[in-house]
Amino acid sequence: MPDFSHIVDFVDPINLSLISNDELYKEGQIGKIIDIYEEYLPAIEEADIVLVGCNEERGSGIAKKGSSAPDAIRRQFYQLFYWHTDIRLADVGNVKKGAGLGDTYAALKTVVKELINGGKTVIILGGSHDLTLSQYYAYADNKQVIEAVCVDAKVNISMEVPEPCENFLLEMLTEEPNYTHNYSHIGFQSYLVHPHILETMDKLRFDCYRVGQVKENIDEMEPVIRNCHLFSFDISALAHAFAPASTISPNGFDGEQACVLMRYAGMSSNTNTIGVYGYAPDKDREDLTSKQISHMLWYAIEGRSRGKQEAGLEEKDSFNEYYTTFAEVNTVFLQSKRTGRWWMQLPDKKFIACSYKDYLLASSNEYPERWLRAQERV
Repeated sequence: MPDFSHIVDFVDPINLSLISNDELYKEGQIGKIIDIYEEYLPAIEEADIVLVGCNEERGSGIAKKGSSAPDAIRRQFYQLFYWHTDIRLADVGNVKKGAGLGDTYAALKTVVKELINGGKTVIILGGSHDLTLSQYYAYADNKQVIEAVCVDAKVNISMEVPEPCENFLLEMLTEEPNYTHNYSHIGFQSYLVHPHILETMDKLRFDCYRVGQVKENIDEMEPVIRNCHLFSFDISALAHAFAPASTISPNGFDGEQACVLMRYAGMSSNTNTIGVYGYAPDKDREDLTSKQISHMLWYAIEGRSRGKQEAGLEEKDSFNEYYTTFAEVNTVFLQSKRTGRWWMQLPDKKFIACSYKDYLLASSNEYPERWLRAQERV
């Protein structure tokens, strides 16, 4: 059994008085059942999902000490009702801020790495979006090749801006040795992204999806997210009306669409780190953004509960098999009898997540775009 005891060296316990306002939680609320680090570390070995806070904002150029974003989110999340009793929850508190930004990166990476090595799914309640680097290095330290997805209004590979939150993707996607096999960016807003950035992403065989494209057919994002290990969500992807603390644009996803994307991340058996970044409590109004994020967390848990019902691909009786040929390519599509989700086989016999639309295209003797991009990356 993994030993998580030394995590205590990197995290501070939760001060419940900052979260619950001295109110007792009602029977059935998450705050009543979640196992938290108050005096002693929770029983992490019994948890399915572990929350980790990290209120580090120096990567966005903010050095001041303000209210804790993770605690503000917890205040709302703990009040929600606990429906998914098959999912055990734990909260290990907030990562200690280091003397420098790199020290905080290292501390968060260490905590996340230990948790995923112990088979846990980690949800990071973060500060600025550059903390995604700690997510990435938790895998890189293990030399694990991954797929990553970021949901963000911008693509953070700017070489003109010094703040890490504006350029962290450069390090994550180009550092050698590199462990990012594929990267997908969901929800970018064209007027906030230089065309050359998108050209660079395409040359690297990475996929970028405009916010309007996603909103028109959000179901097509489920296979994208199902394939990923690292999922990172910047609240700048949300329209200001649905998240007042998101001040980058009046446009973006609405609250329900954000919850759908988080549910997809929860459903994926591959995804074991989920980060939510960019929340600044001092910019919020009537706690609407922290409430929105808490709902997103609830749907990630709902997705994990649903995903546990899925069969493994080796369980042939749990899938419908469809053999098809397109452009002289023979392949197999699988459809789950339990969840209705689809997979398609590549020439190397490996299966990747896909959609019903991909099956229809192949059946019409057309190359599915998802199949072509997967082959280009090979």
